[in-house]
Amino acid sequence: MADLFSPEWMQAFGEQWNAEPELSDALAKIHFNSVIGYGFEDEPNPVGVLTVQAGRVTAAGAYTGQSLNWDLRADRKNWEQWKTKGLNMMGLGMAYMSRKLQFRVGDYTSMIKDPRMAGPFIKSFTVMSRV
Repeated sequence: MADLFSPEWMQAFGEQWNAEPELSDALAKIHFNSVIGYGFEDEPNPVGVLTVQAGRVTAAGAYTGQSLNWDLRADRKNWEQWKTKGLNMMGLGMAYMSRKLQFRVGDYTSMIKDPRMAGPFIKSFTVMSRV
């Protein structure tokens, strides 16, 4: 099994993202385009990156200095827990408020207030469990 956020892991995550209608199709409906970094709170840069165009992952791999719309960070233990158990709206709010999940780039407040984005964001944690 590939290490969390490694290029191989990100490729598999991108494939699973595109295969999940509640994620890719839902984001396509709102013309969601973003570059999303994933990484660990104790590192200066994210490890992995997804490029999403019209809701679908078009590129997935290592962070190489790309400009990010979202940069999500947590410690490895929390990522592994969310990857295994998923995350619901209440858990997301608690993780954000306790700083277990950090948004180094991106507007958490506007995302969480928009159900068209919040639902797919939560679904992305379920999709992680398939990798």
